[in-house]
Amino acid sequence: MTTYEKVKQLISVQLKAPEDKITPESRLVEDLGADSANVMVMIMELEDQFNIMVEDDMIMKLKTVDDVVKYIDSKA
Repeated sequence: MTTYEKVKQLISVQLKAPEDKITPESRLVEDLGADSANVMVMIMELEDQFNIMVEDDMIMKLKTVDDVVKYIDSKA
């Protein structure tokens, strides 16, 4: 499973969004309806799943699904 597929699955569960509506260009807040609490829980899940630590200043910079995937891949 690719990073994108894992992230997509996690976002789908977290935001209760259908996977077929989630694309790399999907914006977490505007398109998928995430709020700050959703984002924080999602970040914690990503940290656990990928064994990474997301810096606080990066959290607000992760706007799209692709931003999240690229950030995770840069930490691998």
